Amino acid sequence: MSESSAQVTAAEISRIAGVTRATVSNWRRRHDDFPSPSGGTDSSPLYDLQAVRAWLASRGHATAASPSEELRTLLRLHGQNGGDGVTSDLPLLVLAAATLPPEELTAATHLPDADLVARAEREASAAADAVPTADPVAFSAADAEVLRGLYACVRDEGGQAALAVLAERELEDSAASGAYLTPEPLADLLASLLPRLPAGVLDPACGSGTLLAAAARRGARELYGQDMLPVQARRSAVGLMLEAPEATVSVRAADSLRSDAFPGLLVDAVLCSPPFGVRDWGHDELAYDPRWAYGVPPRAESELAWVQHALAHLAPGGHAALILPPAMAGRASGRRIRAELVRSGALRAVIALPPGAAVPLHVGLQIWVLQRPEPGGPERKSVLFVDTTTDNRRPAGSERTATTARTRGGSRSASVDWDETTARALDAWQAFTQNPDRFEGEPGVAHAASVVDLLDDVVDLTPARLVRASRAEIDPAQLSAQVDTARGNLVEAAKSLTRTVGHEGWSTAGTSAREWRTATTSDLTRGGAVTLLRPLPEAARTRSQATRGESGEGGDPETRPVLTSSDIASGSVPTGAPRGPYDNTAPVIAAGDVLVRVMVGGDGPMVRVASEDDAGALLGNVHLFRPDPARLDPWFLAGFLGAEENIAGASTGSTALMVNPGRLRVPLLPLEEQRRYGEAFRHVHALRAETRRATRLAEDMARLLAGGLTGGQLLPSQEAAPHPRSNHSSP
Repeated sequence: MSESSAQVTAAEISRIAGVTRATVSNWRRRHDDFPSPSGGTDSSPLYDLQAVRAWLASRGHATAASPSEELRTLLRLHGQNGGDGVTSDLPLLVLAAATLPPEELTAATHLPDADLVARAEREASAAADAVPTADPVAFSAADAEVLRGLYACVRDEGGQAALAVLAERELEDSAASGAYLTPEPLADLLASLLPRLPAGVLDPACGSGTLLAAAARRGARELYGQDMLPVQARRSAVGLMLEAPEATVSVRAADSLRSDAFPGLLVDAVLCSPPFGVRDWGHDELAYDPRWAYGVPPRAESELAWVQHALAHLAPGGHAALILPPAMAGRASGRRIRAELVRSGALRAVIALPPGAAVPLHVGLQIWVLQRPEPGGPERKSVLFVDTTTDNRRPAGSERTATTARTRGGSRSASVDWDETTARALDAWQAFTQNPDRFEGEPGVAHAASVVDLLDDVVDLTPARLVRASRAEIDPAQLSAQVDTARGNLVEAAKSLTRTVGHEGWSTAGTSAREWRTATTSDLTRGGAVTLLRPLPEAARTRSQATRGESGEGGDPETRPVLTSSDIASGSVPTGAPRGPYDNTAPVIAAGDVLVRVMVGGDGPMVRVASEDDAGALLGNVHLFRPDPARLDPWFLAGFLGAEENIAGASTGSTALMVNPGRLRVPLLPLEEQRRYGEAFRHVHALRAETRRATRLAEDMARLLAGGLTGGQLLPSQEAAPHPRSNHSSP
């Protein structure tokens, strides 16, 4: 497209140049030849993109924007010129481009506009039959720059990254609301609740396809999805084809309750996160729908309509797992349907999630696990209730196995400990499904309530109420032993923390802070001082299926663990698992590499230096900097890359902040001085680790004591002196 009228803001200039917005403001004030505003207002000026790029090129500033950021900017500028309609056709091109080798994608970016448009139309049209509501593909010469940006994004970051940018833009254009991404650890938890390997899986409110992708990772080979937003249906279809190219994918765009696209379809499993609190879901026109086998859902109980829709699509014995709001577990209007679900044995478990697990973040959502009754099947006498938010945690110092603690993808939502949440839910569910009648549960965490006890006047299925009623079952001697163990662990951690705090490896700089020249990591990469490695994009993983051979040192890449962002934040060893086929080109972590989380936010550090325990792991959603040891000290590099102001200056995005690795800055210091800083940063790292450990152990001991005192297992010592307080008498 022509850039003569394309306009960019100062924020977009900073992303293009890889500098902060303050730097752009300085350029405007200090350089008379900086392009004058071509539009906008005095407080928010706009600049001609072609003039800005020419000015940057004249000063040696190559673009530092990531390919996905570049594509995002091109789409916005394309919209300024009235070209928004192209967005709906681009997912088809993503699907086609993801199957091509990098050299072909590079060649496409160098084609003349007319040849590029013809090629893109040809490749996108070939994929049109696989995507719902796809009209005939038509690109024009005005779309050429966007097409080049898309090919480059797929080549460098993979099809999923390009698809996410397109969906973000189209959702903005459609003014759609209520479209939220299900966190990947939560999606994996739902898929793991399916007791047997599913062949076919349905998600009737599939959104971007996160739940179906999780099912595909567990072996599902028939994926059915439906969403009322066409943009989400297209994104889901293309994303699933990229994630699971060997699976059969069928996604439709329509309202599942009013216009079921798969009537008569029976599958092994249904996974769904339906919309909450929708009153206009079709109550009147669907009053006599045959799906309501457990009762007609009240107008205010759309969630119970989704529950019965899921059961109607299950084969006998099949399982469904739905993410639902906690209010539906006890609302009076849904009592009769809840009673029928319990009485029939269709409801198998209710799992309470901590707040922050998914949108809305302030609400602790629930997972309902259902099973369609089998004719002549066994009688189901109990329902499992699990509260993953309870304070009654495992004994301090205990360890979970890697299999139980493992979550995929490394993403965190709010401050949820997904390792702990997943372990509690799966441990209880697996023990319950093995022998429901002999399930003993875990006091305060999991309890199997009998059907008879549940069928009272209110049929309240809130897990917190049911599992906490079993706290009195805790053995006093066992709890006392746990307290003694926790006290010993805490004392040892406190001594270690005291030794770490006693180190003095720094001194005052003087009357003013020290200043130094800095360089961006993009500059250091071009100079060979550091190498930046990224995870293998989805397209490359898919292509490697046909070419994968013997792996190098360390065994088959598919058996290696994956280091994720959550591992960096929590300080754990690599806990991820490969999403799909990797070949010998997959980035492998080495000791001394500097690892930076991709997404900003949450608890814990943003950066860490890879240890011997990390060596050999595959690279997850993490930026990897491999310094030349003759020029850069890794601990020095990690310390400055992780500085709060450095991360903030290199972060971009609106709802989710992502670190642009090329914009991070590092002081230019001699190697010997770097090593002195590196040793200081090493002690800072040790201090953080010891503090986290001591804090965790103190919290564990406090929970045990509080729970024991309130539960009657522990008594205050009669010899204990009263705590000092003021002379005021108590009321």
